Amino acid sequence: MVKELKNARRTMNNEETRAIIEALIFASEVPLTLDKIREILKLPKGEIQSLLNDLVSEYNSTPRGFYVRKVANGYQFRTRSEYSIWIQRLKKVRVLRMSQPMMETLAMVAYKQPITRVEIEHIRGVDSEGIIKSLLDKNLITILGRKDVPGRPFLFGTTSKFLEVFGLESLKDLPPFEDISQLKEGELTLTPVNQEKDEDS
Repeated sequence: MVKELKNARRTMNNEETRAIIEALIFASEVPLTLDKIREILKLPKGEIQSLLNDLVSEYNSTPRGFYVRKVANGYQFRTRSEYSIWIQRLKKVRVLRMSQPMMETLAMVAYKQPITRVEIEHIRGVDSEGIIKSLLDKNLITILGRKDVPGRPFLFGTTSKFLEVFGLESLKDLPPFEDISQLKEGELTLTPVNQEKDEDS
């Protein structure tokens, strides 16, 4: 098997390698990182990155129903938002319902992490235990550890799923805080190719 892989790599040209990367991204259930692709293909990072850039450019420049996007430090196929209504007619898509209090709390965690529940409640002025539990259940936030103060309260931060949900490559790509704080109560409909069905349904 190892010998076959070595022989395959020797005969692969850029077009074939790009097709393999395309297949790997399509088959992956989570955003596929450059390091993971390198681990599989045993090729230099620079070569893989160049082919990934070509793929992203190709899908963004052609009128297709889906594209390749870098999110959560990896690459993922996503359907275009303008076609979400048609996808919903095909099958139940993953719908994440977020109330205004949940969005406010999530924004605080995203921008001020690591942050404790007490610190969140001090800013919001209301009890936030239920909302924090809901965000934990949705895997949008996680416990990072404990703060070194009396009582050692939990510290909360965002997850890779948070980046995936909001289409962010990393936390550096967060919009200005006032943009998120102005979000109205409603729904966020997510339609990545490999994750249409809601885990909670």
